[in-house]
Amino acid sequence: MSLFSRRRRGPSPHQPGPSDHTADSGDIPFPPENMRALIGSTDKALFDNPSGAPVFPGMAPEDFPTILDFGCGCGRLARQFLQQQPRPERYVGLDLHAGMIRWCADNLAPLADGFEFHHHDVLYGAFNPGADKPLHRPLALGGETFSLVVAISVFTHLTEDQTGVYLSELAGAVSPTGTLLTSWFLFDKRDFPMMQENQNTLFINEHDVRNAVIYDWTWLRSAVAERGMVLTGAVAPEVRGHQWVLSMRHAGPDVAEVELPDDLAERGRRAPPAMPADAARLGHETAAE
Repeated sequence: MSLFSRRRRGPSPHQPGPSDHTADSGDIPFPPENMRALIGSTDKALFDNPSGAPVFPGMAPEDFPTILDFGCGCGRLARQFLQQQPRPERYVGLDLHAGMIRWCADNLAPLADGFEFHHHDVLYGAFNPGADKPLHRPLALGGETFSLVVAISVFTHLTEDQTGVYLSELAGAVSPTGTLLTSWFLFDKRDFPMMQENQNTLFINEHDVRNAVIYDWTWLRSAVAERGMVLTGAVAPEVRGHQWVLSMRHAGPDVAEVELPDDLAERGRRAPPAMPADAARLGHETAAE
């Protein structure tokens, strides 16, 4: 049975119910500091949305009713969506870190009907070790689709084979008029003449290649098209060479493709966070702040 086959509960989006919180409510806990550090920053402001504004300001209201957050971590976006007005009717968070999912399920899911979190049990050394775990598995969505599918800081940590699988999985999870929002490290393989035709990625860490994976832009554009998707938005990195934010939609007569703009950002450094030895154990015995 699919994890998501049970009936959706909760008030109509036009009729707020008693579980709705005001945008500036103080009863939504922040993830513990060690979890926040594990995903890159302990700054609580990055987890907060006190104004209740759209979490992604450039998107249309019709993008927000139902959300799949693939790689939800310790609830950075989930907490902001709980504060957003109007709040999404449906939010599903998936992550391979069992402790973070446990924290979110215990502390965020009870605050709103339609919000839930599930462990996506695949192998990732620091976060989800285990010799018996697969490198990828189906998302088990039971045919459910979403108006917005988010995969931020996901493909930056997947090998090419995994990326092919999950691009297909996530494209299938996007509703016919929905949006897939992703982030990537990109390069132009034409500048690396020593690379073979079948080599499309660069790595920064010889001991853990998934620490940061950089993709050839031409390969990615072809991979997106092969899955019936079109690049509809591209935000260049804030630091040159860092994460691009790319939005995609299903191809159609009214869907216009955009070109990748030039990366004109200032040079800087945004190194991945260091992994503590007990990274996979965090959240199994941690209480909310």
